[in-house]
Amino acid sequence: MDRIVVLDFGSQYSHLICRRIREFSVYAELVPYDISIDKLREMNPKGVIFSGGPSSVYSKDAPKPDAAIFQMKLPLLGICYGHQLIVDKFGGKVKRANKEYGHSVLTIDNNSDLLGGIGDSLRAWMSHGDEAEKIPDNFQIIGHTERSQAAAIANMQELVYGIQFHPEVVHTERGVQILKNFVLNICHAKQDWTMESFVEKTVSDISKIDGNVLCGVSGGIDSTVAALLIHKAIGDRLKCVFVDNGLLRLDEEHEIEKMFKDNFSVNFTAINAKKQFLDKLRGVTDPERKRKIVGEEFVKIFTEFAEKNGPFKWLAQGTLYPDVIESGVSKGPAAIIKTHHNVGGLPDWLDLQILEPLRDLYKDEVRKVAAILGVSKKLLSRHPFPGPGLAVRVIGEVTEKKLEIAKVASKIVEDELEAAGWYDKIWQAYAAVGDDKAVGVVGDERKYGNIVMIRVVESIDAMTADWTRLPHDLLAKISNRITNEIDEVTWVSYVISSKPPATIEPQ
Repeated sequence: MDRIVVLDFGSQYSHLICRRIREFSVYAELVPYDISIDKLREMNPKGVIFSGGPSSVYSKDAPKPDAAIFQMKLPLLGICYGHQLIVDKFGGKVKRANKEYGHSVLTIDNNSDLLGGIGDSLRAWMSHGDEAEKIPDNFQIIGHTERSQAAAIANMQELVYGIQFHPEVVHTERGVQILKNFVLNICHAKQDWTMESFVEKTVSDISKIDGNVLCGVSGGIDSTVAALLIHKAIGDRLKCVFVDNGLLRLDEEHEIEKMFKDNFSVNFTAINAKKQFLDKLRGVTDPERKRKIVGEEFVKIFTEFAEKNGPFKWLAQGTLYPDVIESGVSKGPAAIIKTHHNVGGLPDWLDLQILEPLRDLYKDEVRKVAAILGVSKKLLSRHPFPGPGLAVRVIGEVTEKKLEIAKVASKIVEDELEAAGWYDKIWQAYAAVGDDKAVGVVGDERKYGNIVMIRVVESIDAMTADWTRLPHDLLAKISNRITNEIDEVTWVSYVISSKPPATIEPQ
């Protein structure tokens, strides 16, 4: 399988480069900027892309790739900081400049190669404070903006390119076409990365393992797809465990059990542990402590189940590619199966190996795999839900009353978005509640009640997100229902912070 390797220099958009390339069926992989030349050769890429990043190439501690990469004679594209790396490496000069952030008009000076099929100009997304003062010998300027005279450069003989803007973000017009030009026309990569081929290869690989597999399922898309892939490969040697921790969406515990028992022929066990979790969370207000408690209780329950129902050789997890990279687990090519002890705090004596069938995929790719495996449309379109559940949407102490408010209010939000045709247009929507209260008027009487916060965001993969501009009449309807149907609530607020600087979840 052909692949493009993206070296990560710290840009918030690094993952987006990979995702855009994968959208046109070419496998792209994100690796650390300091990957060794030996590892890179093992990956045998058709081309290399340097991502953007916050550094300046003239700084003492500027991150630099292995110099031998430039001797591999592979097609090379530098984006933003990567562009400046190329200018610097090949003998040009980079200088501090006035910051250029946001849209700029890129005038195309040569549309025969990287910028082929684009036209005379495009709106490009800029985010930099340095620029090329002098381009290297044997390079030509193929695009410029009013403030960046060398916004796109090329050495067409050596197949080395640099662009000061970000083609991977949606703000750049025809940015995907620029990436296509590089990947398909310059690197000549084959479009052989499909989810059908992924399913076939993954099932084949997993079918070769021995021993039983224990898989925790939450009812979410990731763990469900992981379980179905493994079941397709090894059948009843897979045992799925669903833990009801009391922190789920309204009536979700019944929906999940019904979904698995009615639709999938997997070995499924449901464990009711609501009291155990809520007892442990009583009096705890620190968000990180809450997350840790939820994780620890899962570990205890899994350990007990594995001890009583084993032996198990494997623990299956629905880990996705961004999780692998961002957790620092991956320092190079991802593998489907890796041996790892004490993952998530599991005791060493269990000696479980880790099975992560989705660790090469982004969320949108998981949804495509789910469709291939026959997962229902309802689950396919369901919004993501945090691992610690409502423990991170109840701010402060987790109490049964606040949990009930969060559950009912979130259900109202989802129902109204569904009725108005908005649910499938957005990434995530929910209601959160904390300890803050405000005065309201109910039946001519003043009432001191809870404040509910509504959060609705648009995103592609949760790495960045923007708040959704819902119609005012829809917001009014949601607010009226929440204050009318939940006695304890007097105020409803709408969160209008994007990620960054905010996060999608409140804790």
